[in-house]
Amino acid sequence: MEREREESREKRKNALHQLYYDPNIENKNLAQKWLMQAQVSPQAWQFCWALLSPDKVPEIQYFGASALHTKISRYWSDIPTDQYESLKTQLFSQIACFSSGSKMVLTRLCVALASLALNTMPEAWPGAVAEMVRVFQEEGGGVDGRARCLALLELLTVLPEEFQTSRLPQYRKGQVRGASGEVEWGSVCPLLQQLLRRADSPGAVKARVLRCLSSWVLLDVPLSESEGLVHDCFSALPDPELFDTAVEAIVNAISQPDSQRYVNTLLKLVPQVLALQDQLREAVQSGDMETCHGICRIAVTLGENHSRTLLEQVEHWQGFLALVNMIMFCTGIPGHYPVNETTSSLTLTFWYTLQDEIMSFELDRQTVYLQVYRPVYFQLVDVLLHKAQFPSDQEYASWSSDEKEQFRIYRVDISDTLMYVYEMLGAELLSNLYDKLGRLLTNTEQPTSWQHTEALLYGFQSIAETIDVNYSDVIPGLIGLIPRININNVQLADTVMFTIGALAEWLADHPVMLSSVLPLVLQALGNPDLSVSSVSTLKKICRECKYDLPPYATNIVAVSQEVLIKQIHKTSQCMWLMQALGFLLSALPVEDILRNLHSLITPYIQQLEKLADETPNPSNKLAIIHILGLLSNLFTTLDISKQDDESGEGSAPPVKTTPPPPGPNPVVVVLQQVFALIQTVLSKWLNDSQVVEAVCAIFEKSVKTLLHDFAPMVSQLSEMLGQMYSTIPQASALDLTRQMVHIFASETDHFPPIKALFELVTSVTLSIFQQGPRDHPDIVDSFMQLQAQALKRKPDLFLSESLDVKAVFHCGVLSLKFPEAPTVKSTCLFFTELLPHCSDVPPVARVVQEDGKLLVQAVLEGIGGGASRSLMDQFAEVLFCLNKHCFALLSVWLKEALQPPGFPSSRVTAEQKDTFSQQILRERVNKRRVKDIVKEFTLVCRGLHGTEYAAEY
Repeated sequence: MEREREESREKRKNALHQLYYDPNIENKNLAQKWLMQAQVSPQAWQFCWALLSPDKVPEIQYFGASALHTKISRYWSDIPTDQYESLKTQLFSQIACFSSGSKMVLTRLCVALASLALNTMPEAWPGAVAEMVRVFQEEGGGVDGRARCLALLELLTVLPEEFQTSRLPQYRKGQVRGASGEVEWGSVCPLLQQLLRRADSPGAVKARVLRCLSSWVLLDVPLSESEGLVHDCFSALPDPELFDTAVEAIVNAISQPDSQRYVNTLLKLVPQVLALQDQLREAVQSGDMETCHGICRIAVTLGENHSRTLLEQVEHWQGFLALVNMIMFCTGIPGHYPVNETTSSLTLTFWYTLQDEIMSFELDRQTVYLQVYRPVYFQLVDVLLHKAQFPSDQEYASWSSDEKEQFRIYRVDISDTLMYVYEMLGAELLSNLYDKLGRLLTNTEQPTSWQHTEALLYGFQSIAETIDVNYSDVIPGLIGLIPRININNVQLADTVMFTIGALAEWLADHPVMLSSVLPLVLQALGNPDLSVSSVSTLKKICRECKYDLPPYATNIVAVSQEVLIKQIHKTSQCMWLMQALGFLLSALPVEDILRNLHSLITPYIQQLEKLADETPNPSNKLAIIHILGLLSNLFTTLDISKQDDESGEGSAPPVKTTPPPPGPNPVVVVLQQVFALIQTVLSKWLNDSQVVEAVCAIFEKSVKTLLHDFAPMVSQLSEMLGQMYSTIPQASALDLTRQMVHIFASETDHFPPIKALFELVTSVTLSIFQQGPRDHPDIVDSFMQLQAQALKRKPDLFLSESLDVKAVFHCGVLSLKFPEAPTVKSTCLFFTELLPHCSDVPPVARVVQEDGKLLVQAVLEGIGGGASRSLMDQFAEVLFCLNKHCFALLSVWLKEALQPPGFPSSRVTAEQKDTFSQQILRERVNKRRVKDIVKEFTLVCRGLHGTEYAAEY
């Protein structure tokens, strides 16, 4: 026995040595694993104390203390009740020993004692905190008073933290929280006050007191009871050593959800926060960012958490207004974010909160508040636009890319705030911005900086982008001012572009103004630095104003072609540009569309012919994908049916709806011309899923846009798809087949090619299943979606002799067991589409009768723990469908499937399984209820029922 102990001691020593000192990561991992097991072993109780002995190095002592904490926090039930007392005494004496030893070991020991206290309060160890205070205040064997005091504070600080992270069950948490908030705080509070107020308390002790207070207020200590200490925190703010911890403690105390009940305490806090303004101004002058940040956090926390309470105290309105003005000062703090200041961004959410509170009062009170606060919000707009200004070109050039990105995000936040403020200030805000811009641009005496102009336009664009400004009478003036702007800078040019883009809908209603802004946009297209803004603006204009653009079409196409040939733009902007041209061409007469398409596409077709002849290599692959992408983006938006659904949700189609012109659709004409070329490209690249995807995308986009106009291509495309898929099956070909089934399966003329294609891809996929489908979850996913679509649109497809319905069903059962969630989702969808056809499609009825039990077993396996919990709703849908359409059979299948012990999980009893199947069979109408029953049962199967983990579910 003794030898075994010796060996295990030796093993531990070596493992710890490996963990801390061995450079080999493999050995470290093994040691870590072995030690984790050692921690939870029954012997841990003995060796923990041995590892803490003074002759050990701190790393080994730390492991001993951690092992103790693990045992107490996770395996509490293993500890006999009669050992609580001695465990407590040992921990107290170890903490006393380490109070002047290693800080990391001391903290772990404190956490272990805290865990012990949480497990024994309030029954087995009433007044735990009072006892801790007493033990450490008594003279302790030769340990100096200051070290003992710091150890006690460490212990009191980790106690609430351990409570927050502990695994106590909910009801125990409630008991402990009650005891701590009321009883135990009574022992902590006087101690903290005494230590903070004593003139001779060392700085380190005071800092620890403030940390301890921060920790306790998170336990919902009532603000009225921590009021005195919070006042002491304010007194600590002038001390640079204590500043950060004091800020943290104040912020934690006033942001507790419960604190709004203590109105009198809050009212006393307002003058204390206002008294910090001198310290704030000094910090701004001396460039002390940390102090600015801390004081701003306090003011914002008070304002944000309690604006409603403070607004309601009408007789103290001046105090609250002064606080709002203090926060305004923080918003407008001098300097450029994020380089010379980082404080202003903290204040933005406050302005949202205050506005929400004001607007939520009943009308007569709201009117009173608006009189006071509308001017404040107008001032806020000025401050925000000032903060949004770019620095001088020279200064901006010196910023790092990270600083530039932070500034960009900060401007987006300002933009969101302005948009929100517009709800309160309304049209007057736009007039206000317009007047300022007009004065700037017409003032000949003082040359204005571009930064000033840009910020005002940015404010305009922020509002116009998301709010319908069609009724605003200042927009014509604004559009008139834009050409007067001296655009000598990229940032300004970008904002001008985005502003025009934001006004695209307005331009559609006032097409006469297009001539003054379109030239600017076309000019900007040639500048690579304005790529994103100019292309996205052109796309918006072509989408919103397409019926007014025919007079400009030749020009727009010419400029676009030029920039595409010069390769000025990156790939994604080229794609947007093609979409813009698609919108533009849609509104032209058919012969003009064909003429423009011809000139636009010919260079690419020639390039593609050249590429198709070359031996495949990575660089010509990219070029091919690029050209195919350009074509599919053009066809995405080229829609001559005039059913203009872009103009807004639910709006009636414009009056211009006319019967489509006779003759084939221009897109079809072009596709037929390039079809052979595309086949040549495919034959060379059939192995490459990206090229195949790009080819499928052209047809998929065209089918989606053209719908029935695509008809002339159906048989050609069906044949090509069948050949592609038979040679090398890929998911994109199945997705395109699904699209075709969706649109053409119910049309008699096109049914034969679609039917042949559907049968072919089905039989090819079935052979993949025989060879092992695990490597192709994407194909299985697309296949299941295709089968579901076929059942939805044209169940007759399942009547065909050539379709092996039984094999498709079995593939579905297999697919339910795939680890990939999307695949399982699509498979459940397939079954919910299939089961209703038991009544009208005989082959479906046959296979369900013969093999339905396999489906039930697979579903139960998933619910029993085989599938992710996120899929339970989908499995419930399948059960619900089975119950609705095969009730008699389901009751037999459930009984048989649940018979074997340990299925679907070893954690469920026969009785629980029985209850589950009865509950399911009872619900034939209420799908929501079936989902709840399945969720409940899956938790039991997984051993999670009643756990915190399940509660988040």
